[in-house]
Amino acid sequence: MGLPFPIFTWWNGTTFGTWMGRRGKTRVGEDSLGNLYFEGGKDPNGITRRWVIYSGSNDASRVPPEWFSWLHHQIDAAPDQALPAPRVWEKPAEPNQTGTRAAYRPSGALEAGGQRARSTGDYEAWTPDA
Repeated sequence: MGLPFPIFTWWNGTTFGTWMGRRGKTRVGEDSLGNLYFEGGKDPNGITRRWVIYSGSNDASRVPPEWFSWLHHQIDAAPDQALPAPRVWEKPAEPNQTGTRAAYRPSGALEAGGQRARSTGDYEAWTPDA
């Protein structure tokens, strides 16, 4: 092939235009998944623009909750400065697993064997004569 596909395709990562567009912008941080977060410039309403450059495939579910709140201007500073430390009982955020082997499949799903539990006998079917 020999063509540098990231220049033309946005779904595999960033394009050349994205990398060139970050000139003069500020890198704010990086999350545990390797996504990079930037801010700079203003939108027509005067609000600072914020965006993410994904590490790997472009999937919005791969943005952790703390960085989601920063991207949407719910907090002003980077999450490590503005938010308290995570609690012991909090689980780390996971990307959406739909379409992967790790996706949730209930016991009656065809992918999980397709065997449903038998009814317990408390169900009575409706009949028009009753």
